[in-house]
Amino acid sequence: MLTRVPLRAAIGVATTLFASSLAIVARADDASPWQRDGHSAVRLLAGSRSGAVLLGGIAIQLQQGWKTYWRSPGDSGVPPRFDFSKSDNVEAVTVMWPAPLKFDDGAGGHSIGYHNQIVLPLRIVAKAADKPVTLRAEINYAVCEKLCIPVEASAELGFNSVASTEDANLRAALDTVPKPANIGDPNPLTIRDVKRDGPKNVVVDVVTPDPRNVNLFVEGPTPDWALPIPAPVKDSPAGVKRFSFELDGLPPGAKPDGAALKFTLVGPEKSYEFNTNLE
Repeated sequence: MLTRVPLRAAIGVATTLFASSLAIVARADDASPWQRDGHSAVRLLAGSRSGAVLLGGIAIQLQQGWKTYWRSPGDSGVPPRFDFSKSDNVEAVTVMWPAPLKFDDGAGGHSIGYHNQIVLPLRIVAKAADKPVTLRAEINYAVCEKLCIPVEASAELGFNSVASTEDANLRAALDTVPKPANIGDPNPLTIRDVKRDGPKNVVVDVVTPDPRNVNLFVEGPTPDWALPIPAPVKDSPAGVKRFSFELDGLPPGAKPDGAALKFTLVGPEKSYEFNTNLE
């Protein structure tokens, strides 16, 4: 049986289908295809195109029970590495790191990283604001359960949308990046003091409303410093959660006196970064 459809209705249906297809294309243009391995997947995200400074992201999904690492992996692990040098019309890319978690590494120590899924925001500076931007990334990271597996992926994405469908995801990821702070700031969660306790020990006093759910991480002035994760001290002063760590893992010839240290203080709701020079 042949059913005749009025021309106006047919045009309406066709218009709806065409608009839907455009929405799908637009949504696809804001994220590159997932690059999958056996235990994870990775892709690029593009924020809205506006001016010479753009917001993008690297999204990583992890299989249940698996993790990947922060920029400083802790007692064991491999930090991610990114190469954006093959991009078009890109002057610089800065990777921003959401507040990480601390894991048992299975060997008596702890590693630092993420599980489930994570978006690393990217601050992208275009060479010319009025020309197309294409981000190309070579991504190297490790995924670990009991053993670590290296992953290599390549992704490419153009920044084309005036209003990207990924803007909300990127803003949410940006909110999880630790905020800059100064030692002694009057925040409910803050570092009150950093001091030497002998030639090799450093003590950090943290003020926090919830001492049970606070972690502290420390990094040296260059990536080849491998300082240990600060450990909580049992007998802390009243109102303070005290951490300490040994000045171990310095590169050959490096001296701790005056070294620029970065502390990342992670609480259940807020997280902060503190830069200081060691006395």
